Amino acid sequence: MLKYSCVVILFLFSQVTHAQMLGTTADSLRGSLNANRTWYDVTHYNLAVTPNITPLTIQGTNTITFKVISTSGTMQLDLQQPLTITAITHAGAALSYKQIDNICLVQCGQEMPIGSSQAITITYNGTPRRALRAPWDGGLVWTTDDKGRPYVNTACQGLGASVWWPCKDHQSDEPDSMRMMYTVPNGLVAVGNGKLTSMVKNNDKTTSYTWNVTNPINTYCATMNIAHYANFTDTMQGNNGVLKLNYYVLDYNLAKAKKHFVQAKQTLRAFEYWFGPYPFYNDDYKLIETSHLGMEHQSAVAYGNKYMNGYLGNDLSGTGIGTKWDYIIVHESGHEWWGNNITTNDIADMWVHEGFTDYSETLFTEYYYGKKAADAYCQGLRANIDNISPIIGPYGINKEGSGDMYYKGANLIHTIRTIINNDVTFRNILRGLNKKYYHSTVNTGDIEQYISTQSGIDFSSTFDQYLRYTAIPTVQYYVYNVGKQYYINAILTNCIPTLTLPIPISNSAATAKYITLNSKAYTAIPIKNKNETISAIINSNIYINSEKVLAPKKL
Repeated sequence: MLKYSCVVILFLFSQVTHAQMLGTTADSLRGSLNANRTWYDVTHYNLAVTPNITPLTIQGTNTITFKVISTSGTMQLDLQQPLTITAITHAGAALSYKQIDNICLVQCGQEMPIGSSQAITITYNGTPRRALRAPWDGGLVWTTDDKGRPYVNTACQGLGASVWWPCKDHQSDEPDSMRMMYTVPNGLVAVGNGKLTSMVKNNDKTTSYTWNVTNPINTYCATMNIAHYANFTDTMQGNNGVLKLNYYVLDYNLAKAKKHFVQAKQTLRAFEYWFGPYPFYNDDYKLIETSHLGMEHQSAVAYGNKYMNGYLGNDLSGTGIGTKWDYIIVHESGHEWWGNNITTNDIADMWVHEGFTDYSETLFTEYYYGKKAADAYCQGLRANIDNISPIIGPYGINKEGSGDMYYKGANLIHTIRTIINNDVTFRNILRGLNKKYYHSTVNTGDIEQYISTQSGIDFSSTFDQYLRYTAIPTVQYYVYNVGKQYYINAILTNCIPTLTLPIPISNSAATAKYITLNSKAYTAIPIKNKNETISAIINSNIYINSEKVLAPKKL
């Protein structure tokens, strides 16, 4: 009967997964790698954009430098409607192209030598999609500040950078570097990623701000922020030397920002302890005030939490611990390691970005408030988990998995940490991941294998259960005795048939440090007395349910 229940669950989950895999041709062109994308590797973007505050349009150019890695042919670029390409050139000559929906197919003409470096320039303009509920609904945010002055930001994760500039819009191909120049009316300040390398006053009452990124960057992380910004700076002596901290805030919020943003340095200190050096020292760290809540734009973190602790003043864990610090500063800064340093090839694996970053809140809490507070915070997040659809989404169609990638992802990591039962090993795994995959793109399998190898514990079935299916396992148990010795007999239910959990136990009557639970056979655990429960044995940091049942009449 128990085995049957697992099979039924597996069948139902397989139907959900199959349904999710269905996507349109446009989805596949956006989310997969095809012959028109794989023959070239982007090495640099040189983006120049002039936003027109009235009538909310943009015009610009992007020069894409790339390496030819196989026989060249048609090139797929991405630019979302209603933006329009007006010209594409290569070596001074015009190339023919055709825009189809949200992609552009470019005929590159004469074959390019394999191994050579080439460049094309795209000129474009139009009215980009406007984000109505950023950052969840992506696009450009055109609004005004409290004084009625222009206030423009970008936020496009998931939707993609091609909503406002032409590029190879796939997470697997990050340029090695990027230059961005934004030209705005005098009085406004334009802030991008990396370091400000020039600010030029033009004759037409505009100013051009040029920003340079010297590290690989995901296209959705490239950002443009325009407002009446004031700037102040700080430095931090970090793991890799002196890190410059730059803050851009609305001019009338300068005084409050100087007080509140001390949390940024505190956050970076905690995360360098857990994850290793900040990954972008030569691009600095920036916190930029935005009209939307926040986003992990690399070296240019978007901040819109209204200078409040918690999540707009609320505690997502329900414990009160989450109001001791600013959620957006902590969470979005955590993405500098998880999402920006380590990036997944496919957005279906976005749990790597969000699960580890959500868990960074627990680690920040532990660093400053202790292990007990951290455990309570992480366990409190469970109330937000839906368990309706899998965390990992369908591959190749630019579709992420369920929102459980945040809170359930964090509790999966906390469960794995608890099973490892050695915080030195666990911290070394976190730091090791950021070192091994420094400035790299990965698949879920890379992360799973690294954790299993470094911990010496096979977590493959654990990852399957929590990432690819929805049910939370239940430990079903009963108490029995043989003479004066009492035992708990436990088995896993509501799970995949292959699930095995080696759980560290806290029971003085047991002789082993671990019990291994599975769905195929009962595990007997010696206990002190007949009233002892499974919760006294299994650490509450393991995300699992329990159910006591009556013992069979005959054992």
